[in-house]
Amino acid sequence: MANQTAHNSTQLEKVKRNIRLDSTPRWIRVKFNGETIADSKNVIVLHERGHLPVYYFPEADVRTDLLEQTEQSTFCPLKGDASYWTITTGDRSSENAVWSYPNPIPESKGIRGYYAFYWNKVDAWYEEEEQIFVHPRDPYKRVDAIASSRHIQIKLNGEWVADSKRPVIVFETGVPVRYYLPREDVRFDLLKASASQTSCPYKGDAVYWTADVNGEVYKDILWSYPNPIPEIPKIAGLVSFYNEKTEVFVDGEREAEPKWYKSALDFFNASEIKLNE
Repeated sequence: MANQTAHNSTQLEKVKRNIRLDSTPRWIRVKFNGETIADSKNVIVLHERGHLPVYYFPEADVRTDLLEQTEQSTFCPLKGDASYWTITTGDRSSENAVWSYPNPIPESKGIRGYYAFYWNKVDAWYEEEEQIFVHPRDPYKRVDAIASSRHIQIKLNGEWVADSKRPVIVFETGVPVRYYLPREDVRFDLLKASASQTSCPYKGDAVYWTADVNGEVYKDILWSYPNPIPEIPKIAGLVSFYNEKTEVFVDGEREAEPKWYKSALDFFNASEIKLNE
């Protein structure tokens, strides 16, 4: 019995370090083929180490009449056995777009009776009246864009490709520091516009450039947000390089290799993480 108790305690500590459930005051909706599939002001956010946040909706706020359970199932050691549902409405279906843990392990009992949706298997997501993209915005993430006079130099394959003393520095939790530079301070003669585009829930839609430096091609190494979301207007029209793919010098000193974190739990001190009961 003592050994079993110690084992259970160890398992609980493992879950506490790797999963966190939070309630959110945000009104969240999911739409598919013209129908609102989920509509809730009682969503919980699941944070899991190494993963992006996930919204879980209470069953009462989900159109379960539009869901059909499938034979698919998966197992997660931190949550238990997951069941899956296909959404069907009108002339469209989205296979295995929804999952739930009908009988989660005791340490993750807070998600019992909740459903989650694959972000890219539905048509649109909304927080309040604003459409959101890519993934839920993490309440533990902060994004600050701050004007600076630091001297930023970027070297690529032995060539200086940018030199600026007027950057806007973006400090984003869990992401390497990014230096956004005026276009005039960047060697655009070495760059060619790319067809690539991406979206960020914290900044908006990005466009890219590919560099050709001394015969080496660096695809999509520079990006810009021409029309960022209203919360971060300072980076509009500025451009930024991937630090991890270039040599970055700040005030004459080479910057250390940057690090990435997907989840707040990747950098929170383990002793600060507690599983909501």
